[in-house]
Amino acid sequence: MPVPKGSTIDPERTRAGIIDAAAPLLYERGLDGIGVAELCARVGVSKETVYRYFGTKDGLIQAVLEARSERVTAWIAGAAAAAGDDPREQLAAVFDELQRWYEEPTFRGCAMQNAAAQHQVEAVQAVTARHLDRRLGLLTAIAERAGAADPDALGRQLLLLVEGATLVAAHHDRAGAGHHAKQAALALLPANRPSGRR
Repeated sequence: MPVPKGSTIDPERTRAGIIDAAAPLLYERGLDGIGVAELCARVGVSKETVYRYFGTKDGLIQAVLEARSERVTAWIAGAAAAAGDDPREQLAAVFDELQRWYEEPTFRGCAMQNAAAQHQVEAVQAVTARHLDRRLGLLTAIAERAGAADPDALGRQLLLLVEGATLVAAHHDRAGAGHHAKQAALALLPANRPSGRR
């Protein structure tokens, strides 16, 4: 990412640019499937720049995963919010959006699931755990709005369906995983919300 002559370096913009450029490479090739030298060459920065901003390749991986988690969380929450106030419609929208993602040609599974399996580093595991906590929060809130007797337990069941569907889509049934998981998820929701609950 060369800086044009006469411009000043904006550290935050440079850091964000490296993350944006590295993310698709790490997703496509895997966290350990590309070395630092090739990653730097493909991103267009020197090793020194990567080390200055991220400390190590693991630091860059952690930053990429954190940025992806924030983006994916906002995307899924946005799909649920766009579905309106009905928790059944919100939950259906989550799975419909996931199914659209599964069908994209560039789909390679969940970056967080891939990272947890490929890269047994404490910092990466912590990012993955926070990502799952965010997703669990969204699903538990839907369960609560639906009037579930135990929203926390239902939220965890819904999380298992989301994560399971994504894993199945990556390795077995890309075309149907989201649809089947949606049917199971909707069957878990209470049939009617109690009056007065929104």
